[in-house]
Amino acid sequence: MSDVVVDATAVVDANVIVSASISDLGISFRILQAARAGRFRWLTSAPIVAEVFRALQRPSVKRRYDITPEVLQGASELLEKRAISTPLTIQVVGVATHSEDDLILATAASARANYLVTGDRQLLALETFRGTQIVSPRQFIEILEATLDR
Repeated sequence: MSDVVVDATAVVDANVIVSASISDLGISFRILQAARAGRFRWLTSAPIVAEVFRALQRPSVKRRYDITPEVLQGASELLEKRAISTPLTIQVVGVATHSEDDLILATAASARANYLVTGDRQLLALETFRGTQIVSPRQFIEILEATLDR
């Protein structure tokens, strides 16, 4: 992929950000590289950012993946510099199986994002929500690559 800004907006779920933070291998890391390169407009919200840091600071995660203060600082800087924080202007209640996932959907709806990128099977099963396509990390990379090939 080249450093071309794609006219796409995407909310990246906390599970994808956490995955990319603990490993520089794989699709999730490639998505954050694409965000760094400005290949899409990355939208987030306070609940997503809070979930990323809750997950990265869980004792089991810190031990298993050697989450250092530098990893936390890198995630913080990336979210601060590359992601556009969106206030939640739309409430979503009872759509997802978990109330935390309703906040992810509320972020996508409030931001009027083209895509919600998630590894969450229940969210993926919705396929779309208020005009936002819900896609897996692999699907999103394929979308970015197809858009750049045009």
